[in-house]
Amino acid sequence: MSRKTIFYIVFFFLLVIGFYYTMGRLIPGFGKSKLEPIGRVLPFAFTNQDGKKVTEQDVAGKVFVAEYFFTTCKSICPIMHANMKIVYEQFKNEKDFVIVSHTSDPATDSAARLKKYADSMNVDTKKWIFLTGTKDSLYRQARHSYKIDDPNNNPLNNEVDFLHSQYFSLVDKKGNVRNIYEGNEKKDVERMIKEIDVLLKEK
Repeated sequence: MSRKTIFYIVFFFLLVIGFYYTMGRLIPGFGKSKLEPIGRVLPFAFTNQDGKKVTEQDVAGKVFVAEYFFTTCKSICPIMHANMKIVYEQFKNEKDFVIVSHTSDPATDSAARLKKYADSMNVDTKKWIFLTGTKDSLYRQARHSYKIDDPNNNPLNNEVDFLHSQYFSLVDKKGNVRNIYEGNEKKDVERMIKEIDVLLKEK
């Protein structure tokens, strides 16, 4: 490669950096997500697959995806987690990103059962966390923090109340819910991946 070619490569590289820096200074929000927050993560305390307590402080300062599933689900959950595995592979080495999967069937999904499920997924549970807890607290978090359950699916009779949602909730570093995605739609998950990239660059 000639010195002239190297010069042009370096010149255009610096030009691109200069462009983005200047636009960032002149145009507020340039290069940032255009999504306005639609919710806020409320304080929580759940138990992870290793039997350890996990709170909102453990995900503070991170971009994360929250979702609900149950280990005995044979319908939408396998599709959702096949798509989530794509997200995991994309960001598993990103220190400021994590996936948080909550069970919607805590009566069945103990910490030990979640551990077995996590092992079957062959994922690093520091990057993809599986949580259980009381039904009331799990469902409250889904509906009031992550905004992922359709109100029409909330029957008045608590005895038959069961949360079965295919949605992923994307949370920014400040704990704001920025968008909801269809977890069983690959195109929507691809859109979420692009949005994660943007949120990771936000301060």
